[in-house]
Amino acid sequence: MERFTTFDGIEIAYQRWGEPAAGSLPPVVLHHGFVVDANVNWVATGIVKALLEAGREVIAPDARGHGASGKPHDRAAYGESRMARDLGVLLDTLELERIDLAGYSMGAIVSLLFAASDVRVRRLVVGGVGSGVVEQGGVDRRHITRGSVDAALLADDPATVEDPGARAFRTLADAVGADRVALAAQAASIHRDGVALDRIAAPTLVFAGADDPLATRPQVLADAIGDARLEILEGDHLGVFGDARLAPLIAGFLG
Repeated sequence: MERFTTFDGIEIAYQRWGEPAAGSLPPVVLHHGFVVDANVNWVATGIVKALLEAGREVIAPDARGHGASGKPHDRAAYGESRMARDLGVLLDTLELERIDLAGYSMGAIVSLLFAASDVRVRRLVVGGVGSGVVEQGGVDRRHITRGSVDAALLADDPATVEDPGARAFRTLADAVGADRVALAAQAASIHRDGVALDRIAAPTLVFAGADDPLATRPQVLADAIGDARLEILEGDHLGVFGDARLAPLIAGFLG
């Protein structure tokens, strides 16, 4: 685990595997989703292993408020646009001129924001999001009522959480031992201001679980990006990582 201090003084942790790939292939940077960390989204699911077997160097940060990174409780410290800035500082710190970038759910919004504003992205993979990016300016908030996630995270007794979607995030946060106050600050600060999808020049893979209520109509998102293709896999928002096709799909597309 390595660390750097980002633009506003928060410490960001990241992991790095493998050696620089032969030829022109850049490192692959992986950005995880809400509540979890790089290990849960990318290591335990076999995606890092698949990329290493394909000869790629892999870098995976823990987002602010998550994993081994700093966890301020001030809501002003959060939002996917700040996480996208953290990615830029990571690339500057490692002196990377080109990367392939993959993000899931919250990390997909971060990755889309970064790819729309930074020319260093060669290829892009985003999953766990769909029409909400286009129609709501970020992660889809139609499935879970406004404010329910941060309320669920801050509830003294998880049994009192009635919204099933919010309860799932609370259960996950408890399971991974997360800082629930930091996560609630992110939940209250999610990006709602839209993404300049038409500015993304990188060839893009959009993937979604067929039963994912947070990634409805993902073709709408793929159609809004100039050079994008869509793959539908089995599972819901968390279950899609159980589809054995996912890891080779990502490795193959980035290869």
